[in-house]
Amino acid sequence: MQITRRNILGGAVAAGASLAAPALVHAKAGAAHVVVVGGGFGGATAARYLRLHAPQLRVTLVEPSRTFYTCPFSNLYLAGLRSWDSIGHGYDGLRAAGVEVVHARADEVDAAARSVKLSSGQVLHWDRLVLSPGVDMRWGALQGYDEAAADKAPHAWKAGTQTLLLRSQLEAMKDGGLLVMAIPDNPFRCPPGPYERAAMVAHYFKQHKPRSKILLLDAKDSFSKQALFQQGWKAMYGDMIEWVKQSDDGQVLRVDAGSLEVETAFGTRHKADVLNVIPPQKAGFIAERAGVTNASGWVPIQAESFESSQVAGVYVLGDATIAAPMPKSGFAANTQGKVAAAAIAADLLGQERPEASYANTCYSLIGPGYGISVAGVYRARDGKLIEAPDSGGVSPLDGDARFRAAEALYGEAWYAAISADMFGAPRR
Repeated sequence: MQITRRNILGGAVAAGASLAAPALVHAKAGAAHVVVVGGGFGGATAARYLRLHAPQLRVTLVEPSRTFYTCPFSNLYLAGLRSWDSIGHGYDGLRAAGVEVVHARADEVDAAARSVKLSSGQVLHWDRLVLSPGVDMRWGALQGYDEAAADKAPHAWKAGTQTLLLRSQLEAMKDGGLLVMAIPDNPFRCPPGPYERAAMVAHYFKQHKPRSKILLLDAKDSFSKQALFQQGWKAMYGDMIEWVKQSDDGQVLRVDAGSLEVETAFGTRHKADVLNVIPPQKAGFIAERAGVTNASGWVPIQAESFESSQVAGVYVLGDATIAAPMPKSGFAANTQGKVAAAAIAADLLGQERPEASYANTCYSLIGPGYGISVAGVYRARDGKLIEAPDSGGVSPLDGDARFRAAEALYGEAWYAAISADMFGAPRR
């Protein structure tokens, strides 16, 4: 692999901070107001880096939750390898950096008036708006799967109460039971996520319910890091995990959450003891309210800055965007937030935007001491995102135990580093 995993985050930070020059400290942008909606990987990063680039800029972060629980490493919580508190992060570090944090939900965006209406009734006026809304589920895309069904067959694709529910169901399941996971077609949040989840649940089963099985029903014929995952599953869990691809009747079309059953495209029914349904997704609802989504339900952006292709002055980050070949990952949102912050600061200060550069590394844990990864570097060319030649790759299939252990450690280090980068303090 061409990328050194231990320094890729540091390199992205250095690139993002290129605007933090003395001229900015003295620039007259104090009257400008940037509102950031969403306090996750993209939004928290953008807010913090806007203050870094232009300390006199007024930056307001709107986020309903007082603690942000990360989807990265939530699978480790399911495995019993992480505590719930260890993946939760507060916003005091952002406040210390001069960001105004408002705990409310953004309900409406008026792009013409440049305003955001909050659930509290407060209206914020902005010169630039940054949206990092994450994803919403496409309720009804799978027949029978709506919000009520998710209370019985959790998706757990937003870290929070759904994750806690899935964990409790796994704990209550009998030994010898079956977890069935329905996996959607692309695009969706975190392409390797379902397959790491399978490994982490298998680790939990191996420790506590060794006669149990995991059935993965997939709406695709291939997936991210497939050979590495399947090699790791076999090495650590034997035949505990079975993956069924779309062409072998893996695509789930109907869900009966009451009986914990799913039906596939060929009419096959599978009954679970625990049913984890990951449905098709779309951009978080505030993106639609802001007028930045297209017919796909996702947000087209300008590759050079992640400004909306449809609404001037509105920037959209992370999972909500159409940004292929960049994946919908936390690291991708973090680097997008840095580029957007640099572009916004430059525009407000009348300066030239720096050249956009993006990076991503997705670490996945197969089991304790067994990690794998995929990495890439991306550039904006002719209005499109491209992967820089010879910039990344995946872990080698022939990696030995020492290499796999190092990858697991790199993943832990990445999580600590990116948490500090976003929120200002590491979390253990």
